[in-house]
Amino acid sequence: MAASCRSILRVAGCQRQLLLSSASCASSASNVSQNAARPHPVLVRNYAAAAKAAKKPKKFEKDIKKEEEEEKKKQQLEERKKKQREKIDDTSRHKPYGLTAWAPIDDVYVVRHYPKPVYDADVAVDMLKSFQKLDFTPEDQPVFIDLQLNMKLEKKKKIDPFVSTVHLPHPFKKEANRVVFFTENPDQARLATENGAAVVGGAELVEKILEDEITADFFLAVPDIIPKLLPLKNKLRKKFPKSKRGSVGVNVPKMLQLFKTGHEYMVERDCCIITQVATLDMPTEHILENMRAIIKDASSHKPAEFGPLIERIITSSKTSEAVRIKTDTLLPQEVKEEP
Repeated sequence: MAASCRSILRVAGCQRQLLLSSASCASSASNVSQNAARPHPVLVRNYAAAAKAAKKPKKFEKDIKKEEEEEKKKQQLEERKKKQREKIDDTSRHKPYGLTAWAPIDDVYVVRHYPKPVYDADVAVDMLKSFQKLDFTPEDQPVFIDLQLNMKLEKKKKIDPFVSTVHLPHPFKKEANRVVFFTENPDQARLATENGAAVVGGAELVEKILEDEITADFFLAVPDIIPKLLPLKNKLRKKFPKSKRGSVGVNVPKMLQLFKTGHEYMVERDCCIITQVATLDMPTEHILENMRAIIKDASSHKPAEFGPLIERIITSSKTSEAVRIKTDTLLPQEVKEEP
């Protein structure tokens, strides 16, 4: 009995092991099938279409009127600011703004506390001559004039800085200006030599001028030879012949007459002219006539409808202080035609 029971238990144990091994294989197979690679779903993304540029709204009449009104308001504000910047007319006051009085009472006073005195032209020249005697300076020292210019035209336009040559009624230079005339025409060359040109020639003069073998106060030329003179631009600079200055032309005698005895001046710093007008030993009337000649020539560069070009006139000698002149005494006066 005991042997039969043992054999039965062994058979039962073997069956259990078989069942357990089959169950483990099934579970491993199921795990492998679950871990096997599965195909991933394809993702399709649909992007939104690019937005079209928004059309600018059309301007209606109301919008246009509003813009015009805003521009008018801006212009009015700018005009008010300009009026505020302008000098205040304080002639009716007992004293000028920011100063002590109209004129000092004592002989010794602080200059900045009183307005600068303004004199007539003849009085100013006489003062320069008296300064020379008090300071014991040379009598033949140069006399200068300083003109402050108003270069403004309508709106934002301005007069371009200019260079001009004027024939003074009483020249102060003892020697005539040295003039070089460029031309390849033999007839024009003969006219130039007859009218006092120091040197006359064509393109062969270029190398001599570059090597400083030839120097002059003015260089004149005819229009045909200008392209051959371009290498001299950097050398001559302001003296290079230009039609705006009147140094290029065909009328040979007239050009030489002007530049041989003429006086050249130019606008500096876009708003002023500083130039010599005479020497202090000249008569007062001659000095004033030279001043009027330069002022008249400078005033011709601005149309009369835009107001006077010259705002302030100051004169001085080489060793004296500056004296301010009344503009009315030297400015060209308009001649009124009788009906």
